[in-house]
Amino acid sequence: QVQLVESGGGLVQPGGSLRLSCTASGTIFSIYAVGWYRQAPGKERDLVARIYSTGSTNYLNSVKGRFTISRDNAKNMVYLQMNSLKPEDTAVYYCNLMDHWGKGTLVTVSS
Repeated sequence: QVQLVESGGGLVQPGGSLRLSCTASGTIFSIYAVGWYRQAPGKERDLVARIYSTGSTNYLNSVKGRFTISRDNAKNMVYLQMNSLKPEDTAVYYCNLMDHWGKGTLVTVSS
């Protein structure tokens, strides 16, 4: 069974930074695209960033230049470095691989 576990969320002030981590088990990690999604209260779950097996990436327009997705296939891990955080970034962030989802980690950006 595939398992995804997110970590790294927390409370930060506007302009601050966080790094989220996703650890995968139960699959051949390196061949799959992995995405970070987020969901704020009352809103749809949106794709924030995705990294493909080739290392190519894409991003939600509102996070371009602020967030960076990366992967370490040897460790079965994906990261989301989030800089210059804004209150609008507040959401539960989820890791996704194929049809599998983690349970999420909460990011709160507030003064």
